[in-house]
Amino acid sequence: MSSRPANSPLVPSETRGLSDDALVDLLQREAFSYFPETMLETGLVPDSTRPESPVSIAGVGLGLCAAIVGVARGLLTRGEALQQALAVLRLFNRSPQGPGLDTSGHRGFYYHYLDPATHRRAGRCELSSIDTVLLIAGFLTARQFYDRDDERELERRELADALYRRVDWRWMLAGGPTLSHGWRPERGFLNARWAGYTEALLLYVLASGSPTFPIARQCYEASTDEYSWTRIYGHDLLYAGPLFIHQLPQCWLDLRGISDPWLREHGIDYFENSRRATLVQQTYAVRNPREFVHYGSCHWGITASDGPGPSVHVVDGRRRRFWDYKARGVPYGPDDGTVAPWAAVTSLPFAPELVLPTIRKFIADKIGAEADSTRVGGRSHGFEASVNFSFPCGEDEDCWRSPWNYALNQGPLVLMTENYRTGLIWRLLRSCDYVVRGLRGAGFRGAWLD
Repeated sequence: MSSRPANSPLVPSETRGLSDDALVDLLQREAFSYFPETMLETGLVPDSTRPESPVSIAGVGLGLCAAIVGVARGLLTRGEALQQALAVLRLFNRSPQGPGLDTSGHRGFYYHYLDPATHRRAGRCELSSIDTVLLIAGFLTARQFYDRDDERELERRELADALYRRVDWRWMLAGGPTLSHGWRPERGFLNARWAGYTEALLLYVLASGSPTFPIARQCYEASTDEYSWTRIYGHDLLYAGPLFIHQLPQCWLDLRGISDPWLREHGIDYFENSRRATLVQQTYAVRNPREFVHYGSCHWGITASDGPGPSVHVVDGRRRRFWDYKARGVPYGPDDGTVAPWAAVTSLPFAPELVLPTIRKFIADKIGAEADSTRVGGRSHGFEASVNFSFPCGEDEDCWRSPWNYALNQGPLVLMTENYRTGLIWRLLRSCDYVVRGLRGAGFRGAWLD
C-alpha cells in the first residue's frame, strides 16, 4: 500500500521552510508507513522491525486505528482499510481460545505476542490484560468508523462487538480488588496488579463498560488508592515518571474536561495533568541534573524505551550505567541519557508550543535522517525509536541509535498527531456507547460526558 523510498525525508534540507502543519503532516505520514510496510498478509502487525519479530496484539490494535487515519489522510482507501480490518477480525474470531498451551488466548484475552505463522502463543509469553485492551480499543475504534449500511461494514461491527463481549474482565481480577497484569497456563495469574497511576486507565474504562463481564466501580477506585499527588518544578500533578503513561490512554479517550473522583478533588482533568507532566519533562531536560549530552528545551522525551546497554562506561571521567529496555522516567529516574523522540511528539495535543520546536530540533540533529535500506532494521519510519548522545560510540557516529522501530512507538504518534489536528480518534470513541458507559461506571463526569 506504500511506495515510499527507503530514505527518510526528515532531513533539514527538505523540511526547512515547511509550516508547522506541513511538518506534522510529513512526520505523521512517515510514522504511518510502519504499518503498511511491515504488515503481514493476514493484517497482523509485527512488534518491531527486528528480523523474525513476533506479532504484537497491541500493534494490531494500533494498526487498525492507523489505517483509519490513513483513510482520512488519503494514504489508503476505505475499501483497503476495511479489507484489512475484516481479515484481522475474522482471524481473531476463529483463533483458538482455551487454557491449553497451544492457543491464541483464553476467556477473550490474547497472548502478548503471537507467532506470525500459526497465530498462536509465541514462546512462553503471558496472556496480557493491557495488550488485549489496546487490541480491543482498535476493534472498537473501527466499529465506530465503519458505520455504513453495507454488508461488509455490518460484519465488521458485529465481529468487533462479539470479540469485546467475550472478554471476561471479572476473571482477570483473580480474586482481588484490582486487575491482574496477566496469566500464564503454566503458573496462573501474574502477581503484579494494575494499581496506581498507569497506562491501565484505558483498561479499567473498557472493563467497566463491558455489557457482559463489567467490573464494579470499587475496582477502579481501588486502583487509584496508590495515586501520588506531588509538586515538581512548580507544577502540581498526579505523578508518573515515564511519559507514555500520561499519553497512551488518551490516544483513544478524550479526557478534556472530564474527571474521576480522585482528580476532581484536585480540580483538574487527565488532559491537564498530562500537559503538566510534559512541562515537567522539558524542565527536567533543561535543568539536566545528571548532565547528559544534548538534553535541553528541545531535546526530551524520556519514557519506556530501548537503550544502548546493559553496560557501564566511564564518560568524561564519570561512571555511567546504561540500560537496554527500561521504563525511564523523570525526575526521579531511571535515566541514562536515552531519549525517545516519538514520546515527545505524542505530547503534541498537550503542549504544542513545546513539541513543535522540539520536532524541528530533532530534525536538525538528524534523528531519523540516517536510516536507509542498508541500515540494520531498515528505514526508521520517521524518527529513530530512541537515541543516546551520552553513550560512547565510534568515531563515525554522533550518538547511539536504536537499530529497530516498534509498533508501540509509531502507533501512538500517528493517533496523537491526528487527535491534535482533527480529534478524529477522540471523536469516534466519544460516540462509542461502551466507552461512555465505562467512563461513567468508573465515576467520570463533566464536559462532553454529561
